[in-house]
This record gives sequence, structure tokens and C-alpha cells, in this order.
Amino acid sequence: MKKNILVVDDERGALILIGIMLERGGFDVIKAQDAENALALLDQMTPDLIVLDVMMPHINGIELCKMIRQRPDTKHVPILILSARGDADSVMAGMEAGANDYLPKPILHHDLVAKVRAILSQSAEAK
Repeated sequence: MKKNILVVDDERGALILIGIMLERGGFDVIKAQDAENALALLDQMTPDLIVLDVMMPHINGIELCKMIRQRPDTKHVPILILSARGDADSVMAGMEAGANDYLPKPILHHDLVAKVRAILSQSAEAK
């Protein structure tokens, strides 16, 4: 069975590119262009993993990560943050918000797929 991955990124190009990378890696991808849209999707389904961008309008990825962690239905869903901000403070903020991992953009296809598979297998072992 394919794993469902929710990708949240306000940049259409990035959303499409990340979606293609993950689909080629064998995953089903659900896309949201902002935090509000992502939260509405989470009311309807629980993905196996969530990929978040940090810099988004209204609610940024760090805030969204905290919100996802506060929900009973999604508090254990693995979260991978992808961001153009790769500085130590941004990485720390992401990890403190509850992300399982943090990767800088631009991301290479095999790095993204390998990281997603690694996080999913860690999460399966933890259950």
C-alpha cells in the first residue's frame, strides 16, 4: 500500500516539483498551498507523513508544525520541514516545533525520497 504524504508549500513550482519527486519515489501525494488549506485537509484525512515549507503567508511552517503537534489525530504524524532557510536558528526552531527532520532547499530527488523513507521506517518502528 502506498503511503500518503501531505506537502504544504505556498510556491506552486515547489509544490509541483516536490510532488513529482515523491510520486516517482512511490508515494501518493496530497498538496496544500497554505496552512489553512493543510489544516482543512487534516480534518478529512491523516497522512503518513507531512512535508512543510517554512516561509508561507499568514501561518508559517513552524507555527503549522506546532498546530499539527497539538492535534490528537496528527500529533504522532512524522513531519519533515523543507526550507530555503538552512541556518542553525531556523533548523532549531523547526525541531523545537516538533519536526522529525529539517532539510534545506533546493533538495535533490534521491535525498528527499531517502529521507522520507527513513522517517517513515523510524515512525513504523516507534509504533
